[in-house]
Amino acid sequence: MISWRRFRAVFTARNKEFLRDRGAMGWNLLFPLLVVFGLSFAFSGKGQDVFKVGVLGRAADLPGTFAATKYLDFVPYADRDLAMSRLRHHELDLLVEPGVPLKYWLNDSSPKGYLVERVMLGTVPARPAPARGVVTGRAIRYVDWLIAGLLGMNMMFSALFGVGYAIVRYRKNGVLKRLKATPLSAFEFLAAQVVSRMVLVMAVFAVVYHGADFFLHFVRRGSLLDLYLIFTLGAACLVSLGLLIAARVTSEELAGGLLNLISWPMMFLSGVWFSLAGAPRPLRLAAQLLPLTHVIDAARAVMTDGATLSQVSGHLWALAGMTALFLALGARLFRWE
Repeated sequence: MISWRRFRAVFTARNKEFLRDRGAMGWNLLFPLLVVFGLSFAFSGKGQDVFKVGVLGRAADLPGTFAATKYLDFVPYADRDLAMSRLRHHELDLLVEPGVPLKYWLNDSSPKGYLVERVMLGTVPARPAPARGVVTGRAIRYVDWLIAGLLGMNMMFSALFGVGYAIVRYRKNGVLKRLKATPLSAFEFLAAQVVSRMVLVMAVFAVVYHGADFFLHFVRRGSLLDLYLIFTLGAACLVSLGLLIAARVTSEELAGGLLNLISWPMMFLSGVWFSLAGAPRPLRLAAQLLPLTHVIDAARAVMTDGATLSQVSGHLWALAGMTALFLALGARLFRWE
C-alpha cells in the first residue's frame, strides 16, 4: 500500500530542488517567452512570396497551364472540412476541386486569395466557367499558429530532461541506492517524480501562455479548460516517456544522448515550427507515432478551430495509450542501482 507521507516527502523534495535551481527555472520560463516575442516581431511583416493552393483530389487532374504556374504550392487534401478550415484561417489562399466544371473557393477577406483567383482564371478554360464559392474567416497570425507548438516543445524538454536526466543523476550519485535502504517503494518514488514534474510543467505552461497572451492577444476559439486538459495529458505522456528512458540508464552522457535522440525528431516532425500538410505520406504517418504530434494537433484544433474534446478524442486516446504503455514499461524496467 502506498504511504502518502513518503510520497509527499519525495514530491516536496523534488519541487524544492527545481525551485532552488534558478538557472533551470529561469530557462524554462524565459526561453519560450523570448521565442514567442521574437518570432512575433520577425513574422509581423510581409509573408513569403509563395501562394498555397489546396486541392481536393490530385493536383495532376488540374488544367496543365494552371498546375505549371510558378510560385503556387499545391497541397492535396482528402478532408474537405479540414481544407475549408485552413482556407477560412488564411492558411490556404485558394481551394480548388478538379472536375467539369472546375470548382474553387476563396476567402473574401484574403488579398492573396484574390490574386491567386486572377491567376487561375487566366490559365484555365473559360468554358465551362469555373464554379466559384466564398468563405469568410479571420486570418491566423503565425504567432497564433506557433504558440501551441512552442508550448508543446517547452513541455517536451522540461518533461524529458526534468525526469529522465534527474533520475539518472540520482542513480549515478548513489541517491537511489540510499533511498532503496529506506521504506520508500519504487512505486512511491516514481509516482512522486511524475506528479512533481507534471505540476511544475503545468505551472510553467500557465505562466508562459497567459504572460505572452497578455501582450500578444492570441486567437483562442475553443475552451481554455480543454486546452489545459490536453496539455496535462500531454505532460503525463512526456514525463512517462522520460521515466522509461531513465529506468535503467546509469550514465548521464548516455541519458543525454538518448533524450536528444528522441526530442529532436519530435521537435521537427511534430509540427512545432511548420505544418506537415504537404509533406510525404510516410513522414506524416511517422509523425503520428510521436506524442508531441498529438499534443500540438489537438491544442491547435482547440485554439484556431474551436474544436471540443470530443472532436480531438483521437489524439487524446493516443496520448492516454502511450502514457499507459510508457508507465508500465518504465515501472517494469526500473532499477535502483
